[in-house]
Amino acid sequence: MQASKQVAPAFGQADLSNCERELIHLAGSVQPHGALLVLRESADLQVQQCSGNVARLLGLPAEALLQRPLALLGGDVAERVAALLQPQQHPGGHADLREAVVLQCCIGPAGRRFDGALHRLAEGGLVLELEPATTSASAETGGLELQDLAPELMATTLSDALQRFGAAPSVGVLADAVVEVLRHLTGYDRVVVYKFDPDGHGKVIAEARHPRLESLLGHHYPASDIPQRARALYLLNRVRMLVDVNAQQAPLLPALRPETGAPLDMSLCQLRSMSPIHLQYLRNMGVTATLTASLVREGQLWGLIACHHYSPRHLRCTLRAAADLLAEVASTRISAIENYAHAQVALMVRRLEQRLVEATSTEGDWRYALFRNPRTLLQPLDATGAALFCEGEVLVSGETPSTPELRALLAWVQDQQQPVPVDEPFACASVGQANPALASLTPTASGVLAVRLSTNSPDWLMWFRKEQLQSVTWAGDPSKPMVANNPLELSPRRSFAAWSEIVRGTAVPWSSTELALARGIGVALVDIIVQVQAVRLLIAEHQLVQIRGAVAGSREPVLVANAEGRVVFANEALAGLRGAPVEKGSEIAGLFAAAPAVQQALAEMRRSQHGWRRELDLLGAGDTRVPMAVHAEPVSGRDGQALGYVLTLLDLREARRADTARLNLESTLRLAAQHTRSEASEPDGVIAAILTNASLAAMDIADARGGPPVAPLLQELENSTRRAAGLYAQIRSFSG
Repeated sequence: MQASKQVAPAFGQADLSNCERELIHLAGSVQPHGALLVLRESADLQVQQCSGNVARLLGLPAEALLQRPLALLGGDVAERVAALLQPQQHPGGHADLREAVVLQCCIGPAGRRFDGALHRLAEGGLVLELEPATTSASAETGGLELQDLAPELMATTLSDALQRFGAAPSVGVLADAVVEVLRHLTGYDRVVVYKFDPDGHGKVIAEARHPRLESLLGHHYPASDIPQRARALYLLNRVRMLVDVNAQQAPLLPALRPETGAPLDMSLCQLRSMSPIHLQYLRNMGVTATLTASLVREGQLWGLIACHHYSPRHLRCTLRAAADLLAEVASTRISAIENYAHAQVALMVRRLEQRLVEATSTEGDWRYALFRNPRTLLQPLDATGAALFCEGEVLVSGETPSTPELRALLAWVQDQQQPVPVDEPFACASVGQANPALASLTPTASGVLAVRLSTNSPDWLMWFRKEQLQSVTWAGDPSKPMVANNPLELSPRRSFAAWSEIVRGTAVPWSSTELALARGIGVALVDIIVQVQAVRLLIAEHQLVQIRGAVAGSREPVLVANAEGRVVFANEALAGLRGAPVEKGSEIAGLFAAAPAVQQALAEMRRSQHGWRRELDLLGAGDTRVPMAVHAEPVSGRDGQALGYVLTLLDLREARRADTARLNLESTLRLAAQHTRSEASEPDGVIAAILTNASLAAMDIADARGGPPVAPLLQELENSTRRAAGLYAQIRSFSG
């Protein structure tokens, strides 16, 4: 019985209880505005399968076409397909058709023009999809004229759009630009940007619509509205079009592939029929035609651009490629903006660190300074409360649970954090669901974000969020009823109700930027704690053993020196960087490649009693050098006499690698721009905009210190830029 529950339902046989596993990539049919052919990859390109509408669209019935050469269709379609299979830029093998490649061809005695797309199946064989390229009205689109733009107008529209995208300072501004540009370009009644949260639930963050339509801006949807199989296909096939929700689908003939006896894998097919459940969902919304474009960041589905129309609508592949290009560039800009937020996080943390260091020197305790202004601690993370557990005390700010509840929460968080690296924040959006014993915390601490401040004591800083339903409102008229009472009849309003039920007892999930900020604050507090303990090491010998353990176990390299600049203490992290221990009594200057400069800086610090920051090369074993950011602070006694210095170090190797990667990418972009200018008779605004956007994104990404590794992001940016340029090349290749 248990195993049967996991059987994936065939296409068209799913309901809401199992639609997550519906085999939507094995649809076995296509939308009727185009025809599909499965070809044997042979000299004659024999037709193995075809859609049931080939007689109407291609002029030959299925029985006359199956098991016959593709050339039987007439025109130049066979030659066009054969040309794409030539080695060309792939010496020693066939052209790479793992992604669909577009083509134009003529079919039949009259030479009727078609737009085509060709891709290779993993199990062997080719899939050719064909759509009429005429501008006349057609029955399968409800009498709608097929859409297209003149190449000059297309280039101008894309150039203006890309410049606007590149100038967007935030995701919200970018999303607004995306929906306005796509609605103007495609003519759909409604265009929205739909963003996924970490749990897979979605929210409409931008919308452009016809005035007669009710707004969906700010609307939430449960993750179940877009099953995981569908999300995976959105990554493979970035742009999907539904011409008419009520059109009769054309089945594949025969239903199974003759060579394998298995259904055709239609994952990359643009004409693939959509799930009946999804079609019913659209009907309940009153939507007749759709276009979706994927927004992808770091290989994951960040969100969707969704276009809705309330009558049949068809876009030629030129416009679909333009939508794909705009979505690709928007994805790049989203990545740049969100990674730039990591750089802003570093600046915020630095300012907080400065305030706490000043408070420590004037008041002797950074903890009370941290909580003096609740806005400073809570607002950057959009938290409603915070608590600090330090040296056995509990300090709170904002709305928080009681002290006994906080201590119970601390015990649970520490148990959850055991297998996780110490410097990784702990985040949970639903404490009550994760641990029912803590359900009483939901009103004030449904969500918790915690950073550990010590490896050998239960010192933590935590932020809290309330249950999110308190701040969510329905964007339309809440008095309007849902569609019927049948749970199978999905509608946006029913989806909103389902989402509300799913998230009951949960807080708004913590974003990646908020996690980075919490991590940065935790690191800053750890640094401050280490500095305070290092000062105590100099002025209180009787506390030496306790403080030495805390400093030695810190992951930050730390040096403590006496007033003469000789080493009093160096922790294990510094020894690990050097590859050898630091001898007590040795001169600090001798640990660095620029010894004279360090000696001069120490002398100046003795005179001015002001700290300094510099980038220096630390000498390691075998004459190796490790680039470090060094922060030195003088320590004085009550009488004003210098007691010594505390030096904290930061490894700069990853930052240097990131800078090198950025310079390499910028060099590649300059060469690409020069190559484009040398081959073009006049400047091309679209290519210039693509390269400019990539250059701006590269700078934003490379500036994001404290975020994810930069080098892979720059590589992804290069690949995305190449793909955008390739899509534009496809657009230009069309004769219109």
